[in-house]
Amino acid sequence: MSKGYSYSQYKQLNLPLLEKDVLGFWKENSVFKKSIENRQDKESFVFYEGPPSANGMPGIHHVISRSIKDVFCRYKTLQGFKVERKAGWDTHGLPVELQVEKSLGITKEDIGTKISVEDYNKACRKDVLKFKDKWDELTEKIGYWVDLDMPYITYDNNYIESVWNLLKRLHDKGYLYKGHTIQPFSPAAGTGLSSHELNQPGTYKNVKDTTIVAQFQLEQPNLVELDFNWGDTYCLAWTTTPWTLPSNTALGIGSKIDYSVIKTYNPYTFKKITVVLASKLVEKYFPSKNKDIELADFKEGDKAIPFEVVKEIKGIALVGQKYHQLMPYQQPKDGKAFEIIAANFVTTEDGTGIVHLAPSFGSDDYIAAKQNNIGSLTLVDREGKFIDEVGEFSGLYVKNYKEENEKADGYMTTDVKIAIRLKTDNKAFKVEKYEHSYPHCWRTDKPILYYPLESWFIKTTAVKDRLIELNKTINWKPASTGEGRFGNWLENLVDWNLSRSRYWGTPLPIWKTKDGKKSVCIGSIEELKYEVSKSVNAGLMNKNTITPEFDLHRPYIDDIILVASNGEAMYRETDLIDVWFDSGAMPYAQLHYPFENQDQIDNYTDFPADFIAEGVDQTRGWFFTLHAISVMLNDSVAYKNVVANGLVLDKAGNKMSKRLGNSIDPFMAVEKYGADAIRWYMLSNAAPWDNLKFDLDGVTETQRKFFGTLHNTYGFYSLYANIDEFKNDHEEIPVDQRTELDQWILSKLNSLSKLVEVTMDDYEPTKATRAIQRFVINDLSNWYVRLNRRRFWKGQLTSDKIAAYQTLNTCLINVAKLMCSFSPFYADRLYRDLTFSNESIHLKDFPSAIPDLINSELESQIAISQDITSLILRIRKAEGIKVRQPLNKAIIPALNDEFSVQLKRVEKLIKSEVNIKEIDIIDKDSSIIKKSAKPNFKSLGKRVGKDMKVISGQIFNFTNEDIAKLESGEPIQVTTKGRSYDIILEDIEIKTTDIPGWQIISDNNYTVALDLELTPELKNEGIAREFVNKVQNLRKEKDFQVTDKIIVTIDNHPYIKDAIESHNEYICGEILAKAIITKDDMDTSDEVDVDSHLIQIKLTK
Repeated sequence: MSKGYSYSQYKQLNLPLLEKDVLGFWKENSVFKKSIENRQDKESFVFYEGPPSANGMPGIHHVISRSIKDVFCRYKTLQGFKVERKAGWDTHGLPVELQVEKSLGITKEDIGTKISVEDYNKACRKDVLKFKDKWDELTEKIGYWVDLDMPYITYDNNYIESVWNLLKRLHDKGYLYKGHTIQPFSPAAGTGLSSHELNQPGTYKNVKDTTIVAQFQLEQPNLVELDFNWGDTYCLAWTTTPWTLPSNTALGIGSKIDYSVIKTYNPYTFKKITVVLASKLVEKYFPSKNKDIELADFKEGDKAIPFEVVKEIKGIALVGQKYHQLMPYQQPKDGKAFEIIAANFVTTEDGTGIVHLAPSFGSDDYIAAKQNNIGSLTLVDREGKFIDEVGEFSGLYVKNYKEENEKADGYMTTDVKIAIRLKTDNKAFKVEKYEHSYPHCWRTDKPILYYPLESWFIKTTAVKDRLIELNKTINWKPASTGEGRFGNWLENLVDWNLSRSRYWGTPLPIWKTKDGKKSVCIGSIEELKYEVSKSVNAGLMNKNTITPEFDLHRPYIDDIILVASNGEAMYRETDLIDVWFDSGAMPYAQLHYPFENQDQIDNYTDFPADFIAEGVDQTRGWFFTLHAISVMLNDSVAYKNVVANGLVLDKAGNKMSKRLGNSIDPFMAVEKYGADAIRWYMLSNAAPWDNLKFDLDGVTETQRKFFGTLHNTYGFYSLYANIDEFKNDHEEIPVDQRTELDQWILSKLNSLSKLVEVTMDDYEPTKATRAIQRFVINDLSNWYVRLNRRRFWKGQLTSDKIAAYQTLNTCLINVAKLMCSFSPFYADRLYRDLTFSNESIHLKDFPSAIPDLINSELESQIAISQDITSLILRIRKAEGIKVRQPLNKAIIPALNDEFSVQLKRVEKLIKSEVNIKEIDIIDKDSSIIKKSAKPNFKSLGKRVGKDMKVISGQIFNFTNEDIAKLESGEPIQVTTKGRSYDIILEDIEIKTTDIPGWQIISDNNYTVALDLELTPELKNEGIAREFVNKVQNLRKEKDFQVTDKIIVTIDNHPYIKDAIESHNEYICGEILAKAIITKDDMDTSDEVDVDSHLIQIKLTK
């Protein structure tokens, strides 16, 4: 390297500016591309990018999710793997369609009338990548390396063709079928939903709905001896969805449940009624306090309603009984109706023990009705409103799908209107508001309905056991997500509802004859082209339109007519597929498999993924669809390791939203604070899977505390290295010939490398970042550099000084390598500054630990010195005695012989660090320091309970010897009334008895007594040290160079006179003074404050 080189020096750290410069360097030198090309012949580490939707702006939560992905991909690159990262875009589905509908001012019903399907889909295609440039910009600014130039895009024909191939394979395996079932349906979105969509976080919301206990009148109660000549006889059934009551066709009871028959009055009409409900639930509706009220004494308007239990029967006695239709608007045409049936899902946990069944709007209802040949009524359409001929309710929306102001005067929900009608008709026994959890659409945020749909399904239940088995081989971070949330999901798996009744998405590639007897599933464009040629030959199509330019989307695909083997025309099933299948297909479709790159999947080169990461909300979304498709088609996991990151909340723990005004613009944050600081803050503040309370003050603290400390450490190194013209080109001094502190910090550095590698291999970035941060702040800066400053200040470039430079250089370079996965910008700059290199740190290898340099015994010794130092400094702080003020003596009891030996080895270091003259190491059994114990009630409470008083008395009587026993890790057994308890150190609090003139402190098994007496000699030395500090600060203010020799002229002040005279040589050496001159009359405006005494001073060369 050139002798003209010197280390770069910076006045201050500006991370945003630095990052722009480094980003330019990366682009100019194609560093990302080189990081892959350089390892072309190495083993692959396979990463899958979960495709975001680019029709909305990225948020601050995307910074954490993309940072997690980047961290492990960079780390594995450092380890020598080839890590290719392909970006992707999710371009289909509800998020796009709903946004386009909003921008065009239309609804789903307008598509095909007010706007053509062709124009609508063109608008979707245009809108879907609306914010791609912004996503790309943020991706680059936060240092997330992913191939943005060649992304996979789910609307691309090649991608769709691969998806079709997967669907055909599922079809050929018998996993694809069409069924008529009750499915979650979103009227606001106009489509059915899959179970994993319904289970996205936040879809279930607590709402207050009107509930009704309805009265269903038995047609012939006498047939079961229930006519007691007390009004009509009714079965009571409770519902939280009154809008389903017009569609009621049956009542469900439990055959073995006991039911009570009760004579009473209707609380709204005051008419005599006889009611039937589960015996266990009578108290819920008929308070026992009303039992003694005579029926004959009741008067209209009385609040207390009398009742009399006249009979008990088993549910089986009611099976087959007919009742009058509750709301007679329509009659079912597909079976019998208005009959009581046995249903195994009826319980007495809530309600009345009798369940109102509307088979069109509940899966359990539908199954029970089918089993009993009960017909159905579907009186609500797919817009979520009653059809015509439902009386006064015709055209009413069953939920608020039209953004009506529910607080407006006179506003009533449809449920309330139904309740009023039933009250009037003597058909409601109880109406009240009830808070319960109700499912909402994950995209529109509107309530869903359960609705009868004819849909295509994937038979995931056929491989349920295998899905569960292979899930147990995946390394989930955290494990609780894989075992709990995801594992439980698989245990309760239902078949995957694949169909979507929408327009913009991947078309279902199935064509059927009108009678449904013949069908074909298309698995490629070539196959489609071939089938169309047959159709042309059969005269069903004029020409073959399948050209390279053909768009596989609707409406063009809908125009394709195929021919069956019997010559009949086949038309495409008009549904699209679930957008989650699109994203779950990405391992294959991103490669255009199997039409290209077939070996990369079949030979397990790029499959399965070694690592994926997304938000925890993807547990039942992308994580599930990846897993399901791979297991069903390849009998393999799709990913080996997965990090499910938590939510990013505001600093108070609230969910961020524009409405609340607590969201943080990621572009602003990066521009102001720098991506490195944000990444480091997010990853070190909380484990990725924990919810993060994001606080910009915390980012500022990270800038100052971690990056500021590291930057200042480099600044210290570069300053003195430049003065000495040290460029790290001297022969390496063997580590065993360096000082003990050099060996210690290199040992700590290699222990750190080992820890970072272990934690990162276990996908624990928070443990790694915290360890690096502790090393930089506590070990490197606060201990090693501070204790070795004089070695760097020495005039000559001795071998000892060279060793210090080499040690610090090694530490800084390795820290840069260890941190570069987390904060890639600053680490790259730091590395290139330290090595005078133009080669990026991201093309280097991970600094694996050198076992021979790890000295655990030395680390333990220095740890003791750090702990003892901390205790002494705590006493100084509590007593208001500065470290610059020397003290005479500290007494430290040795815990054991080994501790005593180790303490003696670092005695000199401790004395220097805490500025004391002497350390007296005494035997642990010495009576100089008396200790006492008191119970730790929090620790003991759960174990000793009622024996606390007796046990406490015994603890108060513990001797010094007892306490020493506990401090050494040995328990003490105490006994009372035949019960024994092992008392351990955590069960007591240790108190020390003060020695006059001394202060004593204990913590972490260590005890220190500090002599606080200040002799005149000690006082003068403290003044001298304080004076040195003030002069050093003044030197900096006056811009003197660190090597400048100065003359100090000061006021002849009595407070510092003796200190200057007795410590003149020490002071001059510290401040590089040729002389200190005292004068009675000073002509200067400069002054220094020494212990609140203002001293006039003048510095000259």
